[in-house]
Amino acid sequence: MTTSTIGDSPRRREDARFVTGGGAYLDDLRVDRLAHAVVLRSPHAHALITSIDTTAAASAPGVLAVLTAADAEADGLKPLRPYVEANVLTGERFTFAPQPLLATGKVRFAGEPVAFVVAETHAEALDAAELVTVDYMPLAAVTTADAARAPGASTLSPEVPGNVCVDWRTGDAPEADKAFAQAAHVVTLQLDNHRIVMNPMEPRGGVGQFDPASGRYTLHVSSQNIHNNRNHVARTLGVEAKDVRFVAPDVGGGFGAKNFAYAEHALVLWAARRTGRPVKWIASRSEVFLSDHAARDMWAEAALALDADGKFLALKVSSVANLGAYMVGAGGAVPTYQYVHLQGTVYRLPAISLHILAVLTNTAPMGVTRGPGFAETVNILERLIDAAARQGGFDRAELRRRNMVPPEAMPMTNAFGFQVDSGTFAQTLDLALARADTGGFAERRRQSEASGRLRGLGFAYHIKGTGGPPDENVDIRFEIDGTVSLITGTQHIGQGHETTFPQILSTRLGVPNERIRLCQGDTDLIPAGGGHGSSRATYMGGTAMWRASDEIIAKGTALAADALEAAEADIRFEDGRFVVSGTDRAIPLLEVAALGRATGKPLDTFHAWTREHMTFPNGAHVVEVEIDRDTGRTSLVRYTAVDDYGVLVNPMIATGQAHGAMAQGIGQALLEHATYDPRSGQMLAGSFMDYALPRADDLPSFDLGFNATPCTTNPLGVKGCGEAGAIAAFPAIANAILDALAPLGVKSFDGPASPAHIWQAMQAAR
Repeated sequence: MTTSTIGDSPRRREDARFVTGGGAYLDDLRVDRLAHAVVLRSPHAHALITSIDTTAAASAPGVLAVLTAADAEADGLKPLRPYVEANVLTGERFTFAPQPLLATGKVRFAGEPVAFVVAETHAEALDAAELVTVDYMPLAAVTTADAARAPGASTLSPEVPGNVCVDWRTGDAPEADKAFAQAAHVVTLQLDNHRIVMNPMEPRGGVGQFDPASGRYTLHVSSQNIHNNRNHVARTLGVEAKDVRFVAPDVGGGFGAKNFAYAEHALVLWAARRTGRPVKWIASRSEVFLSDHAARDMWAEAALALDADGKFLALKVSSVANLGAYMVGAGGAVPTYQYVHLQGTVYRLPAISLHILAVLTNTAPMGVTRGPGFAETVNILERLIDAAARQGGFDRAELRRRNMVPPEAMPMTNAFGFQVDSGTFAQTLDLALARADTGGFAERRRQSEASGRLRGLGFAYHIKGTGGPPDENVDIRFEIDGTVSLITGTQHIGQGHETTFPQILSTRLGVPNERIRLCQGDTDLIPAGGGHGSSRATYMGGTAMWRASDEIIAKGTALAADALEAAEADIRFEDGRFVVSGTDRAIPLLEVAALGRATGKPLDTFHAWTREHMTFPNGAHVVEVEIDRDTGRTSLVRYTAVDDYGVLVNPMIATGQAHGAMAQGIGQALLEHATYDPRSGQMLAGSFMDYALPRADDLPSFDLGFNATPCTTNPLGVKGCGEAGAIAAFPAIANAILDALAPLGVKSFDGPASPAHIWQAMQAAR
């Protein structure tokens, strides 16, 4: 048996069952008497529902139920409410309207659920859904934040006057105004962090069951936060959380889209109770595009003030977040907490003034994806710095170095009072630039020009706070067969926790990895859990494991002292054994566990804790692009990064996580854009025919290095690693494109760098 500890890179143990067909995804489940559901969705982005006739559908072959908002009201179901209903920093309540499970009197986005059809087969449910007759009275739709706030714009909900959920000013406006008045340089940009759809490989879905004897619901679900989502779904069903069980053994990707509860989660369970049958619903790919929570979609006007030497004096940002048709999940928290938290990022910025708006539009509700709020913050500042360098004649790298918080000033406290514990920012930047061979860029640019292509160099420095829900727990149980069950409230959705979590526990307890079994993904296993989101799992779950191990060692020391007939003070724990100091007498931990079980003093330990701090992964990403002068086609030809993720539990897995995030960020920068027709509100990029995800041939080989500074806010020294690439790639690529186009006079472009967008920018400059 082996003991792979922190810092080793054993192969992922979960891959063996995945490649041999042993995964437990929704479509792998075999349930007796299973019925199938289809969601009838609105074809309109904004319309009144004047009538619904389900008569023909209800009498169609195989149909078990056709459920509408009237049925939900009769059964006492409640709408979904946001997870965060007030500004975390001020306590001021947001203005919002809860999201109905099925549209009630009005639809507010194309794809909103209107009826839920359950039948013996999926085909019969689809056929019956076509027989539901819904009469709509179309209304004018608004798809952008500007349109939603325009005079005379359609109001989505009477509870949200003017469609504005949040209108908040924060920071030190007088000090910022003073700094701008005295500045030698002022640079201003308008930036659109455009909307994207996450498209996990496994679509959203659920298999719901109801036990009339116990009155208990069970939902097998593709979700990345089962405890919290269970609680919100229980509220919509009008029952206590203990009456609902969520199970998610394997989840085929999430990327934030599966962070929060959806109407379909409650509808599947409700339908199971109504029909007396297990009910299955899995979204089609079209439904993913239409109804999954989207991400980004924030417009900003930002200005940076500098003195004559390039020292940053102040930052002003006015931003508008498009929340979609409803404020859902953490929709209000992203612009008012995550987005605010690290304004100024890794730079010394003494005065910051923010104006934050969040509005409703007739589009799919806004959720989160990698780096929510933090990515928007980094994009704004990194784009401003490049613009300031061009305008003021500064070297881009030196301008960053000059303003970065130095190592001797760590921990740093930013203008909003938030503290970052660790990081060597200028050193990490220099390592990335050297690794990318920026000294050889001029020659590579000449070679590109000789081939008729424009070449650009860009870079960006990222930072993010990771932590997610602040509470976490683990339960460590020593089983009779000599194995150890590690039960966590965190949740894996493909990141490799079945490999890395045993490495952490093996490091602390000296138990061979093969004897440690990770158990997760079931709300009945452990009382609470924060799931996976905000790259929290290793930090939060790992800290709980570390502290639980302290308790196990303390309990084991007392048992070992009795067994070895020694004083507790003479017992030390090392390499999985309790040893009597100064002797060769020792007893292994697993023998002590068996002794404890036999004497009624088990080593089994449950530990719960609440974090007070977050971790702050950071790093520099350097890219080079080539642009075809005639077509505007942009190719990403080099990608280099040096990141600080603190202590790496498994460097191989951390590298894989970073690569995935880079690919997602590259997708947004070059290809992806969730677009709507501004008049009808119809999604124009509603399939892979119109929405381009990055493929292998869109990506260069990544060159990733690490410059670790151990995190001081947790005993492992780890920092979340899953989101950094998606934060850095977008501004780094945009900066590289503008560097390539600078000789043509191009200063900006909108949306992803599609050939059409770049060609239009080049033509406009000419």
